[in-house]
Amino acid sequence: MVGQSVVKQEGDKKILVMDFRGSAYGPDIARYAPAMKDVIERLGEVDADEVVLSEYYERIYNKEQTDLLKGIASLVMRLESDAVWSPSHLGTTTESKALASRHDAVLKVLNSLKSDPFRAYLELLGEIKNEMARLPQLSPANAEDEKVYLNTLQFMRQGFEQTELIKRMKAYLQQLGSIPEDRGIYHSFFEAAIKPSFIGSRIFFTGVEKLELLDEYEVLNSKVYIYKHPDKVENLYFIDPPEYALPPEKYFLLEKTKEVVASHRPDTVEFMNINQARKYFQKVYVATISDLALRNGINLTVEEKDELASIVSRYTIGYGILELFLSDRKLTDVYIDAPLGEKPIYLVHSKYGQCQTNVIFSSEEARSIVSRFRALSGRAFDEAHPILDFDLPDLQTRICTIGKPLSSDGIALVFRLHKETPWTLCQFMDNNMFDAMHAGLFSFFIDAQASMLIVGSRGSGKTSFLQALMQELPQNLRILVQEDTQELPVPALKRMGFSIQRMKTRPPLGGGSENEVSAEDALRTALRLGDSVLVVGEVRSTEAKALYEAMRVGAVGNVVMGTIHGESAYSIWDRVVNDLGVPTTSFKATDFCIVSAPIRFKGSLKRNRRVIEVTEVKKHWTEDPGKENGFLNWSLFDANNDSLEFFEDAVKKDSEWLRRVQRNRGLSYEDVWAEIKARAETKQFLVDTKRQLGLPELLEAEYSVRAHTKYLLLSEKSREATGKTDHAPVLVEWKKWVLENLVKEINQKKLNQAE
Repeated sequence: MVGQSVVKQEGDKKILVMDFRGSAYGPDIARYAPAMKDVIERLGEVDADEVVLSEYYERIYNKEQTDLLKGIASLVMRLESDAVWSPSHLGTTTESKALASRHDAVLKVLNSLKSDPFRAYLELLGEIKNEMARLPQLSPANAEDEKVYLNTLQFMRQGFEQTELIKRMKAYLQQLGSIPEDRGIYHSFFEAAIKPSFIGSRIFFTGVEKLELLDEYEVLNSKVYIYKHPDKVENLYFIDPPEYALPPEKYFLLEKTKEVVASHRPDTVEFMNINQARKYFQKVYVATISDLALRNGINLTVEEKDELASIVSRYTIGYGILELFLSDRKLTDVYIDAPLGEKPIYLVHSKYGQCQTNVIFSSEEARSIVSRFRALSGRAFDEAHPILDFDLPDLQTRICTIGKPLSSDGIALVFRLHKETPWTLCQFMDNNMFDAMHAGLFSFFIDAQASMLIVGSRGSGKTSFLQALMQELPQNLRILVQEDTQELPVPALKRMGFSIQRMKTRPPLGGGSENEVSAEDALRTALRLGDSVLVVGEVRSTEAKALYEAMRVGAVGNVVMGTIHGESAYSIWDRVVNDLGVPTTSFKATDFCIVSAPIRFKGSLKRNRRVIEVTEVKKHWTEDPGKENGFLNWSLFDANNDSLEFFEDAVKKDSEWLRRVQRNRGLSYEDVWAEIKARAETKQFLVDTKRQLGLPELLEAEYSVRAHTKYLLLSEKSREATGKTDHAPVLVEWKKWVLENLVKEINQKKLNQAE
């Protein structure tokens, strides 16, 4: 007999969970007749959409399989309710021997029905065949009596053949051409999904043999497979963690380890950061697993102990199966929609776009994860505060969680994964977001201290573009960064030598601490922190007014950059002035709006990020820049040619900003254009070298920043020697330096790693 059983609510689904620990037979409906009997009997008592048989691992029977079993349970209940074994259904014969024989035959079918429905059906057909053969040999009186019994048998047969399981088995046998002797036929109808019992989420791998494999790689010792489905718009992202394919003795060790360490909490753990805590508990788990394995006679290698300890760590102090997704830095977003437990997790892959995963996240695991998020953030999350928005520092991920009453179906989670290393202008060029000339142009904007707004929709690459522009700043400038959610890679930039002061403000969606400072107050404070470059993570609300006030009176005195949601320069003027309350003339403090967008070429399902507009905000207009020629388009995107077209004649003739730069710096138009082309050539050289030598590392921030700094130093050296920059010899010397230093260093690192 099995242990306790319970019906759990998972979203809109009811799941019957039956405990098979200590049972004399395994939790396998197809293999063990007693297990099938236990499940069918329980389904006759409760309503359920799915069945889970739990031991050290769980076998999950989906709704389709559960409905097959419920059909048999309903038939059992109907036959028992009609008491088909009673004398009135067996005939009115006075022969007690015949009555007993019929009674035993019916009960035998009923008993077999719960544990082996197909065998019961065959027994019923055999009984009908035998009774039909006897009928012609009986006297008229006995024949009438026999017909009563036959009617009962035919009634039972009709009930059997109305069940979906028997219908499918009959069709299957017609194809098979023979009747199997054992329970092998049930494996064709009851193939359970298997997962460790200590894991709430479910993983499925059905039908992968029919799919086209696009890619495969590893994340934390877990295999990732990307498939193309012939009937789905999105690709499939299937993950295969090692914990789903362990032998029973290792599942036993995992369960026991979790039990042993559940109450273990060292006195110093509250003083540890997340990484220190993980290292500490990893050692504890290895020691515990070693001890348990020794006591239970289980031989494990050092590597196996480490693997099991990592799994326990992931599901205790880590983030469960979510940790695998959040550790895959090829992903940009992960979506878990309400109600939980019904639909698989969806995600956005940097190469393959939106994908459906093979993981269904349970509400029980979600509640546990959200409790951890609440503790880590120090913020409330309940019906009075249904939004939890914060950053997960150890995995460089931004989290937004919503619950009731905002989400009527319960908890939903969204994860935005930040790139581990900052994007660079060269990497954007390599991905065709813009060409080398525009990379040089953007670099010159930074050098000329332009104030810029990076404009675009969500997912257009605004923040990534902003961090690439930050790397064009000379490292002798101080940078103030203001963000409500920490998306800019400030620690990485600091390691590269940039001087940055970050300010964290109250999140815009609520749920923040009362001690957190508003964006507007933080911005006013930033303007008192000395002459610095000002970078605003996103211009959202009332801080826009303070920002433009400061820009108007020259309080910033240096480069000002920020991102804002919009689709064009005009839409940004409309939003800033009409929605955010900035005076229309104050908007003129913006020098450029650079717009990026995801482009679907020819209506394709794929999205490609492109810069689509570079617009100067002119200064001589009063009310509406659209009507008063207040905007000058430097560049516009041509989707037919997939190119960002630069309007040089219009810029040379009408750009107020360019004339101001020329006047303030004593430069001619040719001097400015030569500087832009030189910067463009440095970017193109890095991209070409990367492609020719197969060195993607060369475009990473660590090397591109050093390359840009070297260019600035060589240019300054040339100016000091001749009074102006002679770009030709500077570029020759710079390219030589890149090849002899950066390329050589990358190759040497690769050699060292290979050894």
